[in-house]
Amino acid sequence: MDVEELLTFQPKKPAPTGKRKGHDEENGDTGRERKKRFADADSIDTSVMEAEREKILQMIENEPEPEALDETSLKKMLLNFEKKVYKNQEQRIKYPDLPEKFMESELELNDVVQEMHVIATIPDQYHILVDLNTVTSLMQLVAHENTDISIAVVDLVQELTDVDTLNESEEGAAALIDSLLEAQIVALLVQNMDRLDETIKEEADGVHNTLAIVENMMEFRPQMSSDAAQQGLLQWLLKRIKAKLPFDANKLYASEILAILLQNSEENRTMLGDIDGIDILLQQLAAYKRHDPSNKEEVEMMENFFNSLCSCLMQNMNRARFLKGEGLQLMNLMLREKKMSRNCAVKVLNHAMTGPEGIDNCQKFVDILGLRTVFPLFMKAPRQGKAGPQSEELEEHVSSIIAATLRNCQGQQRQRLLSKFTENDHEKVERLLELHFKYLDKVRSCDEQIEVEKQKIKGSGEEIDEDLEDEFYLRRLEAGLFTLQLVDYIMLEVCASGSQSVKTRVMQILNMRGGSIKSIKSIMREYAGNIGEAQDKEAREAEQNRILQLVDKF
Repeated sequence: MDVEELLTFQPKKPAPTGKRKGHDEENGDTGRERKKRFADADSIDTSVMEAEREKILQMIENEPEPEALDETSLKKMLLNFEKKVYKNQEQRIKYPDLPEKFMESELELNDVVQEMHVIATIPDQYHILVDLNTVTSLMQLVAHENTDISIAVVDLVQELTDVDTLNESEEGAAALIDSLLEAQIVALLVQNMDRLDETIKEEADGVHNTLAIVENMMEFRPQMSSDAAQQGLLQWLLKRIKAKLPFDANKLYASEILAILLQNSEENRTMLGDIDGIDILLQQLAAYKRHDPSNKEEVEMMENFFNSLCSCLMQNMNRARFLKGEGLQLMNLMLREKKMSRNCAVKVLNHAMTGPEGIDNCQKFVDILGLRTVFPLFMKAPRQGKAGPQSEELEEHVSSIIAATLRNCQGQQRQRLLSKFTENDHEKVERLLELHFKYLDKVRSCDEQIEVEKQKIKGSGEEIDEDLEDEFYLRRLEAGLFTLQLVDYIMLEVCASGSQSVKTRVMQILNMRGGSIKSIKSIMREYAGNIGEAQDKEAREAEQNRILQLVDKF
């Protein structure tokens, strides 16, 4: 019973015996007298309980503070740990077939591992763990024959590597993490997870704590993610994700670690494609094309799968694998079904189709009648759902898909796209101008704020350097400039290549709403000047020239 339970403890009251009315009357007890007697008993119980509470609080206050673990006592603890490890190894070798002979030493070893949790309170002393080779001994115990010992060690390492604890002492944390990485901890942990049975609660908790160690270490040392994947973690995560087990916390955690591994590592994206990871992700997502996740945790897992897929599609070879694995058809089906997965599918399509690397996907998307599903989203962005991007981000993704299709499609496919803008009395042209004015207002509002900040900086005598200008440009992009650029690019393409009636309608709406051709041209020139680095300088210059030619035609 812990302190909180002691403080809330209430002695059991004697239950009324429930005597018959006649018996009470025989003893001379009236109803009023019985009530008075029970009320007196209640008041006695309450006073006893208050007295006990005061006594316990006094005991807690008078209890001496535990002594802080100093360097000497820490070394004694670690020496005792090494002795218990050695004794257990010795007895296991001596009596391999007689568990009763080494069971006591195993219990002692488990007890000392539990005692070592206190070390997490002194991260500045972590270097002693390294100096005395305790880290090496702990890593050996991860592979201990008794999974209870292995799980206890994993639990200890998880607490030692807690991010909040690591941040308390940069030097101590670096020493511990370096030592763990040198011992190939991820490979050892993966081998250990392979033998754990997740149908047993304790072993399932061991897997969860193992993934927590990996997450802690990657948060402290992000650059280790490629090494972690190389040591078998990526294969294990994919195997765990596709295992035919009911949804649980470990599957959710595995999806989260996978998304982290792929987020900033080109090597990991390539590796995932090489081991058929794109197909595995598509298979997992296929479950959500007609059915929504059953709870918010499963929604989070679904989003992790979508984010992992988006990360992978930044690698060119994976776009081809996505196309071959009928990823476009799956995403298109999700758009039609209007389930929770729809908004996330729009984001994936954007990643698959943008840039010159998306030519094949753009052409296939038109062939599978994807324009029929994406244009209703262009006309009216879906409301914010329980999963996926918000409505304004969706407008950006849909605009990007249409712009990429215009850029990457030729011949009949391009004509099918251009003809969409003349349907239903040019309703899509009107929507295009509606988006233009919406995001133009947002950008102008942001520009005004930036101008005020610039005046303050100049007034204080400071200069606005290139880094600050880049920061201001990024703020404008986030405020809506990027969507505005995409919308205006579509406008220029459609006016240059589509029916003459499209350009006429654009001019009518601009005149009616006081719009300016000059502002559109200015936005597109800025867009051309800030096109990101392409694979080679020639490709970048060709794209800039193409946009400037569209500006001149407009």
